[in-house]
Amino acid sequence: MLHGRTRETAALDQLLATARAGRSGTLVLRGEAGIGKSVLLDHAARTAEEAGMRVLRGTGIEAEGELPFAGLHLMLAGALDRVDGLPEAQAAALRSAFGLASAADGGDRFLAGLAVLTLLDQLAEERPLLCLVDDAHWLDRESANALLFAARRLNAEPVAVVFAARDDHAPAFPAPGIPELRLAGLDSEAASALLAEHAAGLPRHARDIVLKEAAGNPLALCELPTAQREEERYASPYGITALPPHSRLLRAFSTSVAALPEPTRALLLVAAAAGTAGLDTVLAAAERFGATLDDLEPAEQSRLLHLADGALVFRHPLVRTAVYQGGTAGRRLAVHRALADVLDGRPGGADQRAWHLAAAGTGPDPVAARLLEESAERARARGSSSTVAAAYERAAALTPDDGGRGRRLTAAARAAADAGRLDQAEELAVRAIALTDGDADPAAHAAAVLVRAEAADEQGRSRDAHALLTEAAERLLAGPAPDTAGPLLLRAAHAAWHAGDQAALDAASARAAGLRLPGADRVAALARLAAGQHRCDGAAPADGARAVRELIGAAGESAADVREAVQLGWWHLFHGDLAAARDLAEALERQCREQGAFGVLGLVQMLLARTQLLLGLHREALATATDGLRTADDTGQARVRVHLATVLAQLAAVRGDEEGCRALTAEALALGIAPGTVHAAGALSLLDLGLGRPGAALDRLTAVVAAPDRQGVIGALPDLVEAAVRHGRPEPGRSALDWYEQHLTAHSRRPWAEAVALRCRALLTRDPEEAEALYARAVRRHHEGTGSAFERARTELLHGEHLRRMRRTGDARARLRSALETFERLGAGPWAERARAELRAGGESLVASGAPAGPLDLLTPQELQVAGLAAQGLSNRDIGARLFISPRTAGYHLSNVYPKLGITSRRELSGVGL
Repeated sequence: MLHGRTRETAALDQLLATARAGRSGTLVLRGEAGIGKSVLLDHAARTAEEAGMRVLRGTGIEAEGELPFAGLHLMLAGALDRVDGLPEAQAAALRSAFGLASAADGGDRFLAGLAVLTLLDQLAEERPLLCLVDDAHWLDRESANALLFAARRLNAEPVAVVFAARDDHAPAFPAPGIPELRLAGLDSEAASALLAEHAAGLPRHARDIVLKEAAGNPLALCELPTAQREEERYASPYGITALPPHSRLLRAFSTSVAALPEPTRALLLVAAAAGTAGLDTVLAAAERFGATLDDLEPAEQSRLLHLADGALVFRHPLVRTAVYQGGTAGRRLAVHRALADVLDGRPGGADQRAWHLAAAGTGPDPVAARLLEESAERARARGSSSTVAAAYERAAALTPDDGGRGRRLTAAARAAADAGRLDQAEELAVRAIALTDGDADPAAHAAAVLVRAEAADEQGRSRDAHALLTEAAERLLAGPAPDTAGPLLLRAAHAAWHAGDQAALDAASARAAGLRLPGADRVAALARLAAGQHRCDGAAPADGARAVRELIGAAGESAADVREAVQLGWWHLFHGDLAAARDLAEALERQCREQGAFGVLGLVQMLLARTQLLLGLHREALATATDGLRTADDTGQARVRVHLATVLAQLAAVRGDEEGCRALTAEALALGIAPGTVHAAGALSLLDLGLGRPGAALDRLTAVVAAPDRQGVIGALPDLVEAAVRHGRPEPGRSALDWYEQHLTAHSRRPWAEAVALRCRALLTRDPEEAEALYARAVRRHHEGTGSAFERARTELLHGEHLRRMRRTGDARARLRSALETFERLGAGPWAERARAELRAGGESLVASGAPAGPLDLLTPQELQVAGLAAQGLSNRDIGARLFISPRTAGYHLSNVYPKLGITSRRELSGVGL
């Protein structure tokens, strides 16, 4: 009986019922050690099995937290025969992850998560499936990422996934997007009932002590009374000391272990150190301490551990911890050494052997350090950056010389940064810098400085990064290898760009050019481009335009690399070539999805969503940015997340969704880093314009223009012009238009940008006839090239308003109807209502409010993506592989798409304009 857990069991029962009904569900149980998470998992397993569900169980193993995919392998061990039925790229990724094939045969590491998703979907085709993961906080990062990746994408599958994790443990088990249920201690009534079951003969005063010390912790209530020696139980109320719950449980388990025979304790210590190593490995090592298989019996009788699937499994992780900590330091070292000897030469045992040798070390050990470095590189081939970082850091500790130690610490720092652990990366890099000599090994010193600076830059401390890089470069310039300073100066220029510090960027450019260092031309180009973005004086925009062309040429030479190609896309955007940026981004997105390159997909989606927004493809931008946010959360790409949130904020502003717009801009504004702050201010100002608050929009945009860091402000200048005119203060608008036109002229006139400039010029002119001519030209230019339908509709709205004021109501109605149609199609509610109001003011009485959206506008972002791929002829299996969802979820979305579009099969999708 589960005392005091009615709410928790009801939640689990509902989760299972939902899965049996054909819809997925996920849950994370969180709580302190011993709070009852494992018991609730047992309840879920029993309930599922009684209902005919299949149950897969896994657990995180503390000793294997740095072994990539160890936890996932343990969970899926009974289903590995199904791997061959997965799509080949996914099957290869899973085989590589589990060491069943060479790492070169596998795809991107995120394919492992997609493979898990597909595998669970296939298993659920036979009968509903329950996946249980205990001690998730001890999962290796790769297993955790793969399982969470799959869990977040479950939708229309009869699958339930439940994780159990401690919330008083580091590292934690972050699971954004998964519902959580936190377990508190039992109330006094439930605690007393549970204690009565397990300590019926305990005197009342001792029972009161246990209840007080256990504080509602079920495991403590069960274990503390029986773990105490009889004489302690009655001798004194101080038999249970007032320690934190975690320490009390450790003491309880240690007491149980101490009562066992010496050979059994030795065997337990080997098992605790070995993690999930097979029984044969444990017994082979235990023989060196005089223990055999027979010595397991006392531990099994004491319910401390049991044999399952060929491995020794401790009843509770704290038992393992108590066993390990209960061994003397010398005995622990000997156990690790014995395990390393046993694993020597065993297939698949090289990584475990390296870690055991490291644990057995008492000082510098070049052999163990080398083996750990080799283990790190194997982990790198599997895409396990966190394991690479841990292995290199431990290898550095075992390295005898400062230079080698610094090199390995730099490698650890780089891997930590790749894993998204920037604080750790910076700390490791600081240690590496202290160990590397800029004179003896300038390249190693520069590499360490670069990692530290990049970590600071990514955390938003761009000025600190610039100062660090500049100082280090100056020291290297005075040394025997001044060329090593070139990469540092180039990176310093990037940091200055990110910080919006034009003076520092100019200084870096002048310094690099004067020394004729490698990369000096790129530093100069960055400086000129930034000048065009930040200034409105003289030739700066023209200089920036030339710089963009130079950067496009430099990026084009290496655009085969996805990251370089993404940067090329941004240079196209700076150059105003929206079509080139869109075509490149769409091709890169297809490439990433086809190759499973999930790690760079978010960067591509950031570019694609911004391009779609600028092109007025609002429906597509919503789908891309929504999916991209999930990608960014999965990969920990905070910069990507903030940028995509501002894209969604702009779309919310168009719809007039004030609450959504403010929520989506909050993080960018809190960080205070451009262009995020500028894009956020632009979204809020567009919202104000749409809702009839031009004064608020003008104040906000004027502040942005006056700020020292205003990257991305060019796109907001037309809104500033409109806000200024509508608020009756045109002068700020004139300055903004001058700046915009200088930028436009420098970047070769694009029809869409020239149309917006003409609109702004019409707003500012006092001559009605001149304004009419400018508006008419603006509308024509909108129709001549690739551009935004939303911006064209805004121009038509302003033109219609102007024509109505000139009493040309017939001409005005034509423009206003066209604007209204576009606004309604885009869901731009406030703008549509403004057009309706103008039509009514012009005498048109039959203007419906809230015209229905088109069929495609009824689709959710993911339904739109699925329908688009289905229209191209892709199967559900192929769609799932592209979008990182299961084939069943793809089919579920299509089943919702058909009635919304008024069709009955995928053959009809090609005719609905996808």
